[in-house]
Amino acid sequence: MRKIILNVAVSLDGFIEGPKGEFDWCFTDQDYGMTRFLEQTDMILLGRKSYEVLITLGEDAFAKHQKIVFSQTLKNVTPPYILSTEPAEQAVARLRQSEGKDIWLFGGASLTASLLEAGLVDELLLAVHPVLLGSGKSLVAGINNRLNLELLEHKGYSSGLIQSRYAIRRGDQ
Repeated sequence: MRKIILNVAVSLDGFIEGPKGEFDWCFTDQDYGMTRFLEQTDMILLGRKSYEVLITLGEDAFAKHQKIVFSQTLKNVTPPYILSTEPAEQAVARLRQSEGKDIWLFGGASLTASLLEAGLVDELLLAVHPVLLGSGKSLVAGINNRLNLELLEHKGYSSGLIQSRYAIRRGDQ
């Protein structure tokens, strides 16, 4: 079974974007393990807002990845993105059973919360940036249940960024 991995940048105070939706605080000066991560994944899951952000950037750094956008409001998406209007939980449960590499849960917050609540996310790969935003969109917005995590690995970078990989513990693990 393929793993669903939430790989996301987060501020030290737990926000995935600033109060105006900004993400200019995210470091891009190093690879931060992204080359290795991209090699272990072949699909990216996005919500509508995350899709709209990526489209405005105008580049496709993930050209080799299948990209699925979950939205109930969009009528179409720009190829090579694929639009899914079915409930994300059903689609992702099916995608986990398909052949391929691991799947990157890119975001956004609503999609992430629904998949975490449904027990469909296997790992969190958090790039904790040394910045306090004070407000914005919380990493855990919309999550109502406790999730127990097990630290799998962590790495510090010269920029002060700390990357931690956690497995979500299920049941009596």
